[in-house]
Amino acid sequence: MTGTMTSTPTTAAGSRQSVVSARDVRMSYGSTEVLQGVDLDIHRGEIFALLGPNGAGKTTTVEILEGFRQRSAGEVRVLGKDPAHADDAWRGRIGLVLQSWRDHRRWQVAELLQHFATYYPDPRDPEELLELVGLTHRARHRVDQLSGGQRRRVDVALGIIGRPELLFLDEPTTGFDPEARREFHDLVERLARDEGVTILLTTHDLAEAERLADRIAMLVNGRIRICGTPAELARRAAAQAEVRWTAPDGAPRRERTADPSRLVWELHRETDGPIADLEVRRPTLEDTYLHMVHEHTAGTAGTTDARDAADAGTADDTALVGAGTGEERSA
Repeated sequence: MTGTMTSTPTTAAGSRQSVVSARDVRMSYGSTEVLQGVDLDIHRGEIFALLGPNGAGKTTTVEILEGFRQRSAGEVRVLGKDPAHADDAWRGRIGLVLQSWRDHRRWQVAELLQHFATYYPDPRDPEELLELVGLTHRARHRVDQLSGGQRRRVDVALGIIGRPELLFLDEPTTGFDPEARREFHDLVERLARDEGVTILLTTHDLAEAERLADRIAMLVNGRIRICGTPAELARRAAAQAEVRWTAPDGAPRRERTADPSRLVWELHRETDGPIADLEVRRPTLEDTYLHMVHEHTAGTAGTTDARDAADAGTADDTALVGAGTGEERSA
């Protein structure tokens, strides 16, 4: 499967405004080229999911868009500015939910939210925010007394306390139980649909991406290989349907086809009777993703370790201090 599929949502007024625009973005670490020309457009009020295997360049891409990493080449505009030269006012318009952070353990939850609220000109009310993320009953607990899922809710609360126009969500539901995950999905959809927040989501949960995202892009080996709505990706995946059956001689058979109905009709005509063990399997988003990954990583195994190290170099060892205030990540 090759090529790139794009989809641009429109309104009655025409094309929607791009909140994120990237053209031919490249990033190299020594001799390892992690990003090989990323093109990306994300529109206002859109939930956009960026998928890709470890080492594909997701962390590097997102950190460039957040302004935390300098790109090697290419053009980037986020909320109308180049993130590499953005100021504190610009940082106050974005929200970040990082994959992990290690600060604030001794703060009480309510005090932490109240403290972060002082960094923003129009913050959400901390008490309302506690209720919104389901932590009212933990308001007086210290962060280091919370479960993993509850700490993740604190991350989300800190990410949206400043009423961001653009919200970066990096593996946001890690540690959530099914009920908490469903509640969080409802919150994300409300932020986008009711408040017009643009959301960039990175996740390994394909069901999560399929449920939430208006569009999904797959990043493999430093390039966007395919991008479209879940429905468009499903239609493309339908061309890879697999038909399985048992032949009259008892041998198991299978065939991939773009027209499974026609194949089944032909099999029925040939056998002039029932087809034993007939099964038609249409690929899921997961199948499309795995096929894309396998296709574009063939022959590149030798560079995987270097790419993984480059892409993840600071992702797990950085924490956010004062998001939206001009303060930066610290090790």
